[in-house]
This record gives sequence, structure tokens and C-alpha cells, in this order.
Amino acid sequence: MTKSGFISLIGRPNVGKSTLMNQLLGEKVAITSSKPQTTRNRIQGVLTEQECQMIFIDTPGIHKPEHKLGEYMVEAASRAIGDVDLVLFLVEAGKLKQEDLDVLAKLRKQHAEVILVINKVDAVSKDAVLMAIAKLKDLYEFQEIIPVSAKTGENKEILLDQIMKRMPEGPFYFPPDMLTDQPERQLVAEMIREKTLYTLQKEIPHGIAVVIDTFTEREGRDLIDINATIICEKNSHKPIIIGKGGRTLKEIGSRARQDIERMLGVKVNLQLWVKIKERWRDSDFLIKNFGFDKKEL
Repeated sequence: MTKSGFISLIGRPNVGKSTLMNQLLGEKVAITSSKPQTTRNRIQGVLTEQECQMIFIDTPGIHKPEHKLGEYMVEAASRAIGDVDLVLFLVEAGKLKQEDLDVLAKLRKQHAEVILVINKVDAVSKDAVLMAIAKLKDLYEFQEIIPVSAKTGENKEILLDQIMKRMPEGPFYFPPDMLTDQPERQLVAEMIREKTLYTLQKEIPHGIAVVIDTFTEREGRDLIDINATIICEKNSHKPIIIGKGGRTLKEIGSRARQDIERMLGVKVNLQLWVKIKERWRDSDFLIKNFGFDKKEL
């Protein structure tokens, strides 16, 4: 008898959903950064343990959208609540906000089975964790309340055990050795965007997209040529991304190439370009063109 199920990770921006999914999978399939709203799409990670397959859905943080891309992100997260077997509702220990309660209000409308996951316990006292539990435990009929650290893996096995217990009988939806349903081109684009987030100033990253222009394997060689374009929204952003003498763009490319080579297992020749598409996050055509299509949610 096999078991399988879909598990959504839900919460406000920057509570550690992507970090937790990577920790549960034991591999990195979702990009992370300290900047909120890093995740823009639903990302599925697959973990097969013995006779149980768990498909985790990492979602964008639920927030008040300021543009059409934000609307897409919130809809992607909201739809991931109703169509799953279990929801992991993440909050940050010691930093409960009104946004957390807004997410909880969405959960009530769906009547989903929910495990409350109190994250970042490595950064606060036990009293702060107990205070978070006291504030939230009576607001929803949680299946379990589990404090964790997505960063260190504290209580990871306890959480996995509780998830597996709640998976229904069913077939495996993916091969047992499969880790994610994301195509390689999308993974590469996200790795480049992650390095851009790490490298650039605060006011720029949210207005950035990455498009893979070419992805070509060279015949007879373990080498892949990748050309990618970093899209920004303002004329003033382009020279910042490129940097003096191309230094910043080279740094982004060098960091991204190392991760891409590690993932693909071959050498990579990565070439990056920068283009301006003003207000692309408010263009239905461009956000769809860059891979954010509501019809595919």
C-alpha cells in the first residue's frame, strides 16, 4: 500500500517557506533570500520516503498586491490552499503580524487540515515560541503545532512524521527519484534571479525578471551554453545591475554559474545581458510572457 499527497506551504512573505521546503527535501529546489516576495510561482518539490510520496507546494507570500504580478502571486498562493491534502501554515516565532492573521482568515474559508509551523525558533527564546503558540492555538483547529528551524533543521523529522501520518492512500504521482517538477530552464532562471537578489540594492530586486534566451548542449562535450537576460523596470537600474566595468553583472554570473553547474553536473558557459521593460509587472502581456500565466495555476 502506497500513500501520497499534496502539501501547501502557506504564510506571509519572508517567514521561511522556501527554506523549509528545501530543508524537508534535503536539496535546494526553491530560491531563497532575506528579501520578501522572493517566490513568485507555485513550485513543487517531491519527497519519496519508503511507501509515501509527499508533493510540497511552495507558494508566494500572501500580501496586499501593488501590481498585476502581485495579484498573480497572491492568487497562486490562495489556490494552493483548497486543492491539497494538508496545509503547513508558517509563522515566524517572535514576530507575529496582522498579515499572519489575514492568512489565517483565508484558511478558515477553505476548512483545510492545517499544521501550524512556528519557524525560526533558533533565533528566539523558548518564551517567545510559547507566546506565539498561546496567541494562535485557539484561533484555528490546528492538527498539530510544531516549532521548527528551517535554517538548522531542528524538529524536521517530527514535522515529516506528522505529515506522513496524514497522507491518504494513493499512487505515486512522480518517479521516486524525482525532486521537482520544474524544468531545467526555469530552475536556471531562478538561480540567476536569486544571485541578483543577493547582489543588488534593496530598491531593485522586486522589479527584476530573468528570461533564458538559449540553452544549448555542445555536441561531444559536457558543456552547456546559456544566454540569459535580466529584465529591469527603470533606466536608472540598468547601470547598477551592470556595475562599474561590468563588475556587478560578472559577480552575479559567477555566483549563478557555480550553482547551475552543481545542479546540471556539467560545465556551463553563462552569458548575461540586461534589458529595460518599463513597468513590466503591470503588463498582462509581459508577465504572461515571463512565465506568470493565471491560466496555468
